[in-house]
Amino acid sequence: MTSPQPGESAVPVLPPTQLQYWSFYWPLVLTGIVMLLAQQFQNGALARYPDAARELAVFAFASSVFHLFNAALIFMPQMSNSFVRSPQGWRICLRFTLWTCLILSLPLALMAFTPPGQWLVGLAFGIEGEMLADVVIYLRCLSPLLLVSGLRNFYTGMLVQGRLTSLVTLLNLGYLGAVILVLLAGHYLAWKPIVTIAMGQVAGAVLHLGLSFACVRRYYTLPPQPDHETLTYRETFSYFWGTALTSVMFSLSRPIIYSFLNRIPDPTPVIAAMRVGFDFAMIFHNALNQFRHLFVTFGEQDLAGVRRFMIRVSVVVVGSMVVVAATPVSRLVLEDLVGVKDEILRMTCEVVLVMCLLPVVVNFRNYFHGPALIRRTTGRMGVGAIFRNVATYVLAALFFYTGLLNHVTATLILIAGFVAETLAMVAGPHLGRAAQRGMTRMMRPEAAAPEN
Repeated sequence: MTSPQPGESAVPVLPPTQLQYWSFYWPLVLTGIVMLLAQQFQNGALARYPDAARELAVFAFASSVFHLFNAALIFMPQMSNSFVRSPQGWRICLRFTLWTCLILSLPLALMAFTPPGQWLVGLAFGIEGEMLADVVIYLRCLSPLLLVSGLRNFYTGMLVQGRLTSLVTLLNLGYLGAVILVLLAGHYLAWKPIVTIAMGQVAGAVLHLGLSFACVRRYYTLPPQPDHETLTYRETFSYFWGTALTSVMFSLSRPIIYSFLNRIPDPTPVIAAMRVGFDFAMIFHNALNQFRHLFVTFGEQDLAGVRRFMIRVSVVVVGSMVVVAATPVSRLVLEDLVGVKDEILRMTCEVVLVMCLLPVVVNFRNYFHGPALIRRTTGRMGVGAIFRNVATYVLAALFFYTGLLNHVTATLILIAGFVAETLAMVAGPHLGRAAQRGMTRMMRPEAAAPEN
């Protein structure tokens, strides 16, 4: 054992305990639940309008387009957590975030404000006329939120790095409160559904950004030992593109399925049920996605401990979802709180029951995401996500053309896509090493073909 260097402590640094992991993790889970509750309240508000199925379907289409671009920013917290560890890292990451948000805003604005873009939206979902017009209005209202969303995620990552996860939860409670207040105001004042939902999202996002900025200014400090002091835009982009591709591919999964569902007879109730069912199931799904923050923050120090914690929590989350979905609790929540009725309620309950398979698959996927985030080899995440959507498209087309596509099979297709992604993540390193060995053998002199 080498003697400690001057200024270093002779006492070894012990890894965090499982209790410390829990104190870090539970506010993040609550944060995810709070953000998803906002979606439940939005669904509930739309379900109380006279033509609920149509309003839910319109919002499903508009959200799918918006989140296609917004999804690229989902891993911004992990990026700022990883790289904002010096003044240079802070500056580079912040500028990269601003430019990325502005670039992503351009295609969304084209879809919202130009006839060719609107035609493309209609073509993608097979909609036209008044329904397409309403989707476009949503997109116009939501397009400025990309910049707000990127900055919110940037500052959230810094707060997580500082282990201020309880503060992150409080900020998201403020977001939820703003959304609920606007939804109540819209219902009381008889606003149109588009105005009510869009104003709620804008008010919540702007409030969250303002509070996040203020909290970083007051409570956040850079790590005592600076890192990434020579960070470049190239390094930042190398980390970002794989995570962005992963998230964008995730956001494409639903639109792919919706585009096929919209071509079956009477698609509106089916799409409405899947919108509500997916959002409800995401409460449990999102709890497992928070493990990524654990990997980035603690993985290099104690990967085995993070893995043990992940397994224990996952058993509880999956078990809880099964209990909720397989009992009258799901119907009670969806009917009394969200407000869906009749045929849409029946289909939504069936979607939620099938979605119980998803957390198990997603958890295996997230485990392989963890080391990729730690080692900054995020490209394999993006490749896996491409495999997911290829599988989703092929299966959706197969079920559509065989007449078997409905809300249950569509949900199974979504899950099958994640299975394909996980298999690609598992096989990726092995395929890469095999290819490398093959190239090495080809370069050996004895492997060359004999001369004539």
